[in-house]
Amino acid sequence: MDTRSFPTKGNLMLAKNSLALARQGYDLMDKKRNILIRELMALIEEAKGIQEEIDTTFTRGYQCLQRANIEHGISFVSELAYTVPIEDSIQIQVRSIMGTEIPHIKYENEVNDLTYSFYTTKESIDIAREAFRQVKDLTIRLAEVENSAYRLAANIKKTQKRANALKNITIPTYEALVYNITNALEEKEREEFTRLKVIKRMHG
Repeated sequence: MDTRSFPTKGNLMLAKNSLALARQGYDLMDKKRNILIRELMALIEEAKGIQEEIDTTFTRGYQCLQRANIEHGISFVSELAYTVPIEDSIQIQVRSIMGTEIPHIKYENEVNDLTYSFYTTKESIDIAREAFRQVKDLTIRLAEVENSAYRLAANIKKTQKRANALKNITIPTYEALVYNITNALEEKEREEFTRLKVIKRMHG
């Protein structure tokens, strides 16, 4: 038998303290979950906006690329594409939201990184290049937002599990313990009172 359930005043105090801590823990978990859900909803909304922007920019970029292919020839455009430098400046840092580590991407956003001459190309190349540079920026941002949303969702699930355990298991267990010990102590007091009355009558 668990010694903590013995009906003593010390055990009652311990049970009441544990119950108060469990309730406080549940309130904190509940607040944390609500904050994380708010953050997640904002990220989902942001991801949706970025995705729409990517679709629009991609469409514009491909239209300009098609025009550039017609104006310059596919092989010339392909040669220019090979001169575009590989993106290797990306650095992933982390920041914390309520104990959840979410990524923050830093990279060198070079706008004027021309790899060809204005004299040998038409405007369609410039527009296509700029559109695909924007797509790169937006894709990096989308990756950051989606990864953050995924991590927040995982933490919400974990927090919900803990909150449920406190609400459905820990708190009812301590409530029952406080109730049982209180009843047992009251019963003991009544018995003691009755015994004293009997002794008093016998000596009276």
